[in-house]
Amino acid sequence: MSNPLTYADSGVDIDKANKLIDRIKDIAKSTPRSGVMGEIGGFGGLYSLNLSNVANPVLVSSTDGVGTKLKIAFMMDKHDTIGIDLVAMCVNDIIVQGAKPLFFLDYLAMGILDNAVAEKIIMGIANGCNQAGCSLIGGETAEMPGLYQKGEYDLSGFSVGIVNNDKIIDGSYIRNGHKLIGLASSGLHSNGFSLVRKILFDKSKYTVDTKLNELDLTLGEELLKPTTIYVPTILSLLRDLPIHGIVHITGGGIDENIIRVIPDVCKAIVHKDAWEIPPVFKILQKEGSVSDFEMQRTFNNGIGMVIVVPDASAQEVMDRLGAMNEKAYFIGEVESRENQESQTHWV
Repeated sequence: MSNPLTYADSGVDIDKANKLIDRIKDIAKSTPRSGVMGEIGGFGGLYSLNLSNVANPVLVSSTDGVGTKLKIAFMMDKHDTIGIDLVAMCVNDIIVQGAKPLFFLDYLAMGILDNAVAEKIIMGIANGCNQAGCSLIGGETAEMPGLYQKGEYDLSGFSVGIVNNDKIIDGSYIRNGHKLIGLASSGLHSNGFSLVRKILFDKSKYTVDTKLNELDLTLGEELLKPTTIYVPTILSLLRDLPIHGIVHITGGGIDENIIRVIPDVCKAIVHKDAWEIPPVFKILQKEGSVSDFEMQRTFNNGIGMVIVVPDASAQEVMDRLGAMNEKAYFIGEVESRENQESQTHWV
């Protein structure tokens, strides 16, 4: 046969991928290893559960990506923090139910495998895992010629955590008079970026290098700020304080997320002036002529997580948050709800 073709001729370089796997093994070792069995490279990641202190274990899982925030990473050719976002979006969803994240797996797909870029991404994932106290135990790296443009990739992740059955936080203990405490976000986190790009790059014609007076960073640097990982903070509170509800503020904003934990007979009263909205959100609203309603349902507007606590414990929770250098605000309270009444009210 003349001119025999190989997989590499089609654009898939197995040797390059194997070199990356060897590097990933080293990176994964930098994340917590308690419970991890074996190394990355097997058909599945192995994790041995230590249930000595968990009488009735429940596993909690979450999967997510970082959406079109990836486009900002492409535009800036900066890939060392997007992995933190990936981990954050998964583990923040686990911790709201009181579960401690155990391990994490990622999926990275590129048109043409770029080991230097892939290594930066994986290092960011390891950074996020270390912040969350969980292990990077495996994943998948795929080379897909023709599916992605040059310099682009897709990224998703999956995490599993554990909680004792009687410690699950599901909002069932929330009552009238409970207080809402908002934890500050680092910025946009990883939601609403399709609207962000339409406003800033399509409408306003800014670039990632644009420097606006309201921001201390370039626009690109502001948009790429990593999503805050709240796991250590929440775990500290859960050790000895009554936390009856936790809400991760992602797509849908406070309005659509807080009703996921508030009982049907209750409503959340949110005080819109209880915290200072970071400049990036004000820029977006002004440049895009975005309504208050659309801002509230699309972005976190400076609050990345909401904790629902009994009134009697609210100040103690705030004091603990302050001791951990966590910026937090009293943002509202829970009241009884009449039939057909909305579950979220802004005042």
